[in-house]
Order: sequence, then structure tokens, then C-alpha cells
Amino acid sequence: MNPVTALFANDYDEDGFRNCSVTGLDIHRSAENHVKLFGLTAVIAMVVGGLFAISVALTRWELIGLIPEDGYYRHLSMHAWNLLIFWMVFMEIAILYVGGPMVLGRRLPITSVAKAGWVTMVVGAVGINWSIWTVDGGQVAPLLTAYVPLDVPAAFYASAVLFLVGATVAALPFFVAIWKEKRLGSSETLPLVAFGAFVTSIIAVMAILGGIAAFSYALIWKLEIINSINAGIYRQLYWIIGHGSQQINLLAMITVWYFLTHVVGGAVVVSEKVSRSAFILYLFFINLGAAHHLMVDPGLSAGWRIFNTSYAFYGAAFASMIHAFAIPAGIEAGRRQRGLGGGLFGWLTSAPWKNPVFSSTVFSIILFGFVGGITGVLMGQLQLNMTWHNTFATVGHFHGTVAVGTTLAFIGLVFFVIKTMFRRDYLSGTLASLVPYFYASAMGIATLMMMYIGILYGVPRRTSSVVRNIPGTDFSLSAAQPLFMIFGVFAVLAITAGALFVLVSVGSILFGRQLDRDDDAGLLPDGGLRADGGESIHAVDMRGTFALCLIFMATFVALYALNWFLLTRLWSIGA
Repeated sequence: MNPVTALFANDYDEDGFRNCSVTGLDIHRSAENHVKLFGLTAVIAMVVGGLFAISVALTRWELIGLIPEDGYYRHLSMHAWNLLIFWMVFMEIAILYVGGPMVLGRRLPITSVAKAGWVTMVVGAVGINWSIWTVDGGQVAPLLTAYVPLDVPAAFYASAVLFLVGATVAALPFFVAIWKEKRLGSSETLPLVAFGAFVTSIIAVMAILGGIAAFSYALIWKLEIINSINAGIYRQLYWIIGHGSQQINLLAMITVWYFLTHVVGGAVVVSEKVSRSAFILYLFFINLGAAHHLMVDPGLSAGWRIFNTSYAFYGAAFASMIHAFAIPAGIEAGRRQRGLGGGLFGWLTSAPWKNPVFSSTVFSIILFGFVGGITGVLMGQLQLNMTWHNTFATVGHFHGTVAVGTTLAFIGLVFFVIKTMFRRDYLSGTLASLVPYFYASAMGIATLMMMYIGILYGVPRRTSSVVRNIPGTDFSLSAAQPLFMIFGVFAVLAITAGALFVLVSVGSILFGRQLDRDDDAGLLPDGGLRADGGESIHAVDMRGTFALCLIFMATFVALYALNWFLLTRLWSIGA
């Protein structure tokens, strides 16, 4: 059998279905093969973005200063597009196929459309990378924002539109699967994972339409179909996708949390109604969080700023708080039902921490909450935004949400797919177990350094040479140099951890031992997937989760107070 074809082979019945020995789901080859296709493409994008992470990190670590100032944007743009967009979106299409047809036990409908979407996305991604890498003359490498009227190649805007259209096309089979389930299948409510994926898809459509509008507007201006462009309107359109893409990440990540904590950690859903309500709150409020990127734009009224950074923003934050309680509570309840661990935290200390699927997922929950989530609420406040805006702290927040939050969850999902869909054992169980710990600790520290550098010293986010001086001024930021040293070391370690993940995952797919048809691959929680004969969920003691929530809230309050104190000191700079 051809090695490539072998990657998509499994034992299916005459109707194309097989029963998963881990989840118990009936999976059709059409859904499984497209999950593999999009997932493998995502890992390739991660490799490309990771290669440019090396040059970006070694440039911002000015002791090395790898790239001249005039080449920094090119590398930063390649890094941002491949890791913030391509790695994420290809994985998110795969997640839609898992949360839709796989969980529902259906075929993936209109597979030709899914393939067309994949091809369009790949062509768009290649076009964006080519446009960034080949800019010359007076043109500038288009950073993720690509603000007009910067002289950005028309091919870039066209490729961006193409990629977003491709993502929309690739999502259509998921919508058809949901429609068939509700109109032609069961009248019951969608399973929670499928419901989460459905809400994710709606948020994605909202974000993608904004992106198509923004980049199409810039494209027709670049092609001189229109003579002028309103930079303020473009910025507002752009941030529908610029921030909305990260909200897709958020919802996809939370959906993965519910799925993987159940399958490998034995979690239960404490209250489906409450968890569903949190997803619905996101529908109305989460995309309004993009306002924190526009706080200094002159065209927006004070009322608009206040509404978006208070009332609307609180709706999204409340939804996140619900999930922050529901998911660890589900883990605690499920494990206590199985009699696994007593005391305050025995349910957690007895968990399968050597399983990289579990550890990746739980580290994602913890780091996203304490690093990405809290900082998102802080910088989303109208007043506190002034201490964060366009500083290196904003980059730290991005990495707190995307790098240590979403990426860790997706790493766990890739490890899960290797065993359950590719049916391969890990090339090295020890290295696979090491990846989440290595990556979470290294990237977590690098992220904190970015935040400290930005908040405490006001180091700008888009200029690579700042420690000795800001070009064109006598203003010195040399006091930040020790933190840059720590950042540089741990950024390199985080990149090394990412490379180890790619090595283990690709090596396992190509050379890992073939698992038997009925082998549960060592993924199932102690006591099986379902707690048998345990007490009612609402009779289970969840004091451990309550204690964790108190710790989280205390951290939140302390950081909130600290940032308000720093705001009062803002005007003392230079005095």
C-alpha cells in the first residue's frame, strides 16, 4: 500500500463505518479521513510558523539580534499568519468534523465540497506566504493587521479573501450534517460537544464575513477600482476577523476541553443547561471584545467604548467563568463517582498525568484561565487598556490565549487522533508524556516575560530594537534587558518543545506500532468511560473545584488591583 494511502486506511464495514474502541462512537471513513487531512495540514502550518518563531524570538532577544530591523516584519508576518491563523483554522475545521458527523455517528456529507474548501484554503495560505516573502521595493511585509494605507501587495489581499472563502466552503459539510441531524434524524437536543461545535461555527461565520469585507475593501482600493479608502472603517472591519479569529479559537478550545476531559479523564457534565447557556452568551457578546483594539481610534464615541468594554464585555466574561467552573467540576464529579481519589484534591492528583492527552488539556485549562483569560479581561477594560495598548504585553496576552491555551488543547487533540484515528502507538511514550510539561512551562514563562516587559516598561510590540534605544530618540529602555534575557532563553526552549511535539506526532504516524482493532490505546479513564453505579452528580462533593475557583478569583482580584495601581503611576513616567 502507498505510504500516503496507508495514513487514511482503517478497518471499516461495508457501509464505511467502524466503532471506535475508545469513544464508542460509530465513525464513518469520510469524516475520519477529512479530520486527518485538515489535521495534518495544520501541523505543516505549525512547522512553518515555528521555523519563523526562531528568527523572531532571536531578534527580539536583542543580545543576539538575528534579523536587521528592515527584515523583522517579514519574519514576524510569516510567524503570525502560520501560527495564529493557518495552524488554528485548519485544526478548527477538523474539530467541526469531529463535533458534527463523528459525534453524531453520520457520514460527512458533500465531501467534494470539503475537498474544494481544503484546496482553496491551501492555495490561499500559500498565496499569503508568497506575498509576504516576496515583497520588495517600497512595499512592506503585511503583518497580520495589514493596515491600510500601507503599501501591501494586492496578491496578499486576494489570497486572504481566498483563504477565508475556502474556510467557509470547508465548513459547509458540517452545517449540512447538523441540518440532517435536526431535520431528518433524532429530535433530541444536540450532544454538548456537537452544540459547542455548532456555536463555534456561527462565531466563525461572523468573523469570516468581517474578514472578507475588510480584505475585499482593501483589494478593490489596491486595484484602483476605488480611489480612496477610509482607514477607520477598514480597521473596524478588520478587527471582526482579527479578534474574531481568536474567538473561534476560544470556542473550539472549550469544545475540545469538554470532549477530551470526558474521554480520557472521566469527566461528566455537571449541568448541560448551564454549559449550553454559557455557549449562547458567547454568541451575543464574545466578538464585541474586539473593541479593546480600537480604544484609541478617534472615530468611535465614548458611549460605544464604554458599552463594549463593560456591559457587553461582562457577558462574555461571565460565560467564561461558567466554563471555568463547569469543566473542573465535571472532572472532579466524574472521578469521585468512580471512587478515584479522596480528600480535597485527590481526584486531581490521581488523574492520568502521564497521558499527554490529559495533561495537555488540563495545562491548557489552567494556563488559559490564569494567563490568557485574566489578562484578556484586564486589557479589555477601557482604562487599563491604556497601559497595555500596543506594548509587548499585548503580544504576551496573544501567547497566553493562543500559544499556551489553544495550542496546548490542540496538541492534546493531535495526540488523541494519533491513537484513535491513525491507530498508531506513540513513537516514544516517554517523549510524548514530556511534551505538554516542557511546552507549557517554557511557553508559560516566556509569555509572562512578554507581559512584564510591556506593562512595567512600556516596550512597544512592533519594533524589534528597543533595549538600547528606540530608533530616532534618546529614550532608554535598557532597564528591561534582564527580562529580555529570561524571555529569550524560555522562548527558545518553547520552540524546542514545539519541535519535539512535531517529531513525536509525525514519527508516531509514520513509524508507530499499529494498534489492534479493539485496543483502547490506554486512553480510557480508570473505571471506564462511564461511571457505573456511582452516586448522582449533584450528590458528589465538589469542594476541590470550589477551592480552585477561590484561588483563581484571588489571583484575579490581586492582578486587577495591581494593574489599577500601575495605571495611577502611568503619568509618572519620565517625571
